[in-house]
Amino acid sequence: MENNQPEINVIDSFLTQREFKRVVDYCRNARYTHGEVDQEGSPTTGMVHEIPETEFVYKLLRKTISDRFPDMENLRLYRMYVNCFAPRELPYFHTDGVNGYTFLYYVNESWQPNDGGETQFLMDNSLHGVVPIPNRMVMFDAPILHRATSFRDTHRFTVAIKYE
Repeated sequence: MENNQPEINVIDSFLTQREFKRVVDYCRNARYTHGEVDQEGSPTTGMVHEIPETEFVYKLLRKTISDRFPDMENLRLYRMYVNCFAPRELPYFHTDGVNGYTFLYYVNESWQPNDGGETQFLMDNSLHGVVPIPNRMVMFDAPILHRATSFRDTHRFTVAIKYE
């Protein structure tokens, strides 16, 4: 995974349907706190829930990532949490660090093109979007400038997993 080009990988059907439903239930029932500041000087957006290492969801996603991306075993998983954005919320562009990798797992149960909710990446002065297909995982280099977009009329849940 070491190269000079930014890397974005998209994997559909990341978990089994049964596992996906367990993650959906977990995210819908989790307790959230007021979100985070995406970049210095911007207001807080969204809500977050830190996933403890002892939770089934944490163990499941860590193992599945490790199985599909063996290089991650050499890195430190330093944070796993759920992002929740309200309809029509406007998150800001940000990076997740100067090195490492971020994984975003889309937990919504359906998606249509007019729903919104994509993750936007700003690279080479162009926007590149990854749509939030249910049970999709996107992996990208942490320094890539990116942001979530909210859904038009429902909450948007993603699990963020960060390695360095």
